[in-house]
Amino acid sequence: MTYAVADIAKPRLRRLSYAGVEPWLYLSPAIVLLVVVLLVPLIVGISYSFRKFSAFKSQFVGLDQYRAMLTDAVLHQAMWNTLWWTVASLFFQFFLGLGLALLLDKPFAGRKLVQAVVFLPWAVPSFLSGLTWAWLFNPIIGPLPHWLYALGLKAEPTNVLSDPATAMWGPIVANVWFGVPFFAITLLAALKSIPSELHEAAAIDGATPWQRFTKVTLPFLAPTIAITVMLRTIWIATFADLIFVMTEGGPAGSTSTMPVYIYVSAFKSLDKGYASAVAVLLLVLLIAYAMALIAIRRSLVRHV
Repeated sequence: MTYAVADIAKPRLRRLSYAGVEPWLYLSPAIVLLVVVLLVPLIVGISYSFRKFSAFKSQFVGLDQYRAMLTDAVLHQAMWNTLWWTVASLFFQFFLGLGLALLLDKPFAGRKLVQAVVFLPWAVPSFLSGLTWAWLFNPIIGPLPHWLYALGLKAEPTNVLSDPATAMWGPIVANVWFGVPFFAITLLAALKSIPSELHEAAAIDGATPWQRFTKVTLPFLAPTIAITVMLRTIWIATFADLIFVMTEGGPAGSTSTMPVYIYVSAFKSLDKGYASAVAVLLLVLLIAYAMALIAIRRSLVRHV
């Protein structure tokens, strides 16, 4: 009898063990890819931040790179520029994207055409977008300086990108144009998932359009808003293409953000160790931001 029970239990244990391993077999290609593409470069990059590189050799310097960041005025300016660039771009992208999503959620003549035009900038390569906007801001071949002069916003049709006081607004405008479709697409998809019966019931109860938006639409959009704002903030903060193509961080470092500074330090100054340390700092700041946003979101959900 004992042998019979043991003989039955062994195949059952083998089946259970295989059932536990089987999902990992299916996931193994993706896990290997993530380790090779993400985890290994991350570990190597962090290790670089503790070394000083010269032409033919490297030397372990411990925390010297991080101590140097405390007195680096150029880095401090780049951090401020990164904050300004990220907040301004995110603010206009989100509210313009939300407005377009609300507009496209309503039926009107030519909606398909408007939707295609709105989503078009997202399909344009960022490098090409930067070149196009740099040409538009050029007073010789571009119309924007002359339009600003005609509107009385500038004393003369000069290049916005050549003035340290206004240079950052050029990439911000280009980034807003480039990033609005992301919020428009995601928020429009979230709006389509809201049951129309809720709006109809609220209208029957006498709710105004603003009340329907704040009490019905906004609560349904809240999860999508939280994740899209977090993702877009990270993407903007690490986005260097537009700025480098349009200004290369100038004039006088007025548009140099942390990603631009990392690129210049690594590939122009050839200081890979210090560039890696700045990259680690940016990574830590973005992780802290994401954790804070997630914590705020969870606290709001608990209080609802």
